[in-house]
Amino acid sequence: MLTCNHPLIPDRYDDRVEKYLRFTGFYHASQIGIVKCQKALVNALIERWYPDTHTFHLSIGECAVTLEDVAMILGLPTDGLPVTGMTINSVEALEVECLDQFGVAPRKAECRGSGIKLTWLRDQKERLQLQLENEESKQRYVKCHIMLLIGTILLGDKSGASVHWKFLPLLREFGSIVQFSWGSACLAHLYRALCRASRFDCKEIDGSLTLLVVWAFMRLPFLAPVPREPRGFSLANRWRNWERGDRRFRYTKLAHFRKAFDDLQEGQFVWVAYVVDRVDPNVITADIYMHSVVWSATVPLVSFECIEWHATDQFRQQFGFMQGVPHQERNLDKAHGEVLTGPKNLNWHPLDIYMHWYHTKYGHHLNLSDLVVQENVECDQGMDDVVQENEEAEDEEPQE
Repeated sequence: MLTCNHPLIPDRYDDRVEKYLRFTGFYHASQIGIVKCQKALVNALIERWYPDTHTFHLSIGECAVTLEDVAMILGLPTDGLPVTGMTINSVEALEVECLDQFGVAPRKAECRGSGIKLTWLRDQKERLQLQLENEESKQRYVKCHIMLLIGTILLGDKSGASVHWKFLPLLREFGSIVQFSWGSACLAHLYRALCRASRFDCKEIDGSLTLLVVWAFMRLPFLAPVPREPRGFSLANRWRNWERGDRRFRYTKLAHFRKAFDDLQEGQFVWVAYVVDRVDPNVITADIYMHSVVWSATVPLVSFECIEWHATDQFRQQFGFMQGVPHQERNLDKAHGEVLTGPKNLNWHPLDIYMHWYHTKYGHHLNLSDLVVQENVECDQGMDDVVQENEEAEDEEPQE
């Protein structure tokens, strides 16, 4: 059985900064309460995970956590700029960044390598809460809160004690925070965590276990505890504190879930989980649907060194489409095992695999030189005619 060290206590925020949280795209994720992890269920899902396609292999077909699930369950933006940039293995650079954004830098004892301890961030958040009087203090408070969300329920690591400072530069321009695809980064980390956890020698799993567990509850309702808050959003809050009302489910064994997956019948898995008869449309806010056009796209998910494929061609039924024969599996080569351990001072943007996909997808929109040359030739030819006409007019004798 894999250990699932998942942070239990979500970080709350001061109501005076709600407007700022909404502006960053992290408001809905900030509403998520305590969603207890069901370790046996997670282990049963990992046994069914296929790293080459990023899908769970069940008797009824392939399925996976998608960008749609991220938007509905966590309420994060799922389109925008890739979450990437420089990763500098430097305590001095970390201190400078914190000093610039929070007005104070952590001591060496308050860091873990290139990570900032969550205890230090919580201390700064409490300090800033006492001085929420101007724009700067409110923005700094929200940045602390976002870093805590990233380090716990969204992109937390196995330690559950720190968060890498590489995310801080992306928060530097407060108005630009919402422009990043934080939902894609979160899903990339979950895919990476599942791929690693599926190895025989892995003993722990990290990533957003809230996303994984609630996905399973939404898609496999016959295996889920009774929802406690069916009208809450994000949808993760349907199972806030579920273990208080269904303690037996908390202690359900791996053998139970394993047998349930073995015997799974068509109709027990909910392919289209967010239609009107399953989720009250009045519960889902309009901003969640802003990025719905990308939910079924087969694209790379990017978060610094973490690059994973959103292989929607493998599970079209989850979007209400007919499932055909999928395309050839993507080979990520070394990118699939890239890690940040060691002194890697790298700029992860542009990423080779992302740029290859980008140019393949949009290359015909990017090469405008030929078009410009053609326009210039036509323009130059037209100008030559005008010049020639003017010269002929100048050569003519004025008539009296």
